[in-house]
Amino acid sequence: MELEEFCSASRVIIVAGKGGVGKTTVTATLAIAAARTGKSVLIVEVEGKSGIAAAFDRPPLGYEETELAPGIRARTLTPDEALLDWLRGNGLRRISNRLMASGTLDVIATAVPGIKDILVLGKVKSLEVSGAADLIIVDAPAAGHAITFLTSARGLADSVRVGPVRKQAADVIEMLSDPKRCQVLLVTLPEETPVNELIDTAYTIEDRAGTSLGPVVVNCCYEEVALGDQPATAESIHNDGALIDVFVSDEDAASVAQAAEFRAERVAIQAHQASRLSQRLPLPQIRLPFLFTADIGPDEVNWLADAFTAGLTNL
Repeated sequence: MELEEFCSASRVIIVAGKGGVGKTTVTATLAIAAARTGKSVLIVEVEGKSGIAAAFDRPPLGYEETELAPGIRARTLTPDEALLDWLRGNGLRRISNRLMASGTLDVIATAVPGIKDILVLGKVKSLEVSGAADLIIVDAPAAGHAITFLTSARGLADSVRVGPVRKQAADVIEMLSDPKRCQVLLVTLPEETPVNELIDTAYTIEDRAGTSLGPVVVNCCYEEVALGDQPATAESIHNDGALIDVFVSDEDAASVAQAAEFRAERVAIQAHQASRLSQRLPLPQIRLPFLFTADIGPDEVNWLADAFTAGLTNL
């Protein structure tokens, strides 16, 4: 699959996964990759974590759009701000101003179960309908909340039969259930617990939200290190290319060999988990490499965008 084809398949891509699997990094990676095709990209952050801004070396995001890179803009969406927008868009500007001044806005936003998610997704829908960008990428909540985030519209539509809230829920359901408008990109690590949770999340989203699932991104994959068949001495490691122009003692060479053996074990474990994921969830996989740094910035995201593009092409 070509990158441009993937980025044109849906106008909204919701990136979801268990907390800690790197879905915010994947969101930034997808944005860079999509912008390279010439598409305008809008990233929507729904939990206000400001991780996206850090990946582009920019200050924390606000409700107003901020340019992160050429062709890439971003903003946060909170239920309170989405509610104000919705009220003003439905001719209730005066009421919205009073609610904001009296401090009762949060009470209303939490009065109906699921209303907060509907408000945020309704704003995403409005952005999509208005053509705010060629591609809107939503950095969704962690997996547990992501399920309620995507299914709340159906629950609300079942309980509210008439009125503007019902229409808002129906509009959100229409967007989520149309693969040309929206799909979910799930992210996981090649480890047992994240894989198990992703499998459960995937089937729940399909069954209860009716949203199309894109490829699964398997993040933080170790690459194999080849040491050859020779004994792990300084000379054999050097000749096999693991060390270049570095002079080490036999003791250091043995340590390097032990490290390589540990890496090989991790690679085997990850390969097993990725294979198990393929068997349980028949979706194509894009594997992104492990980055040996805690600081994810523009250079790292661009490197991951290269890997994402290559993985997509190989599907």
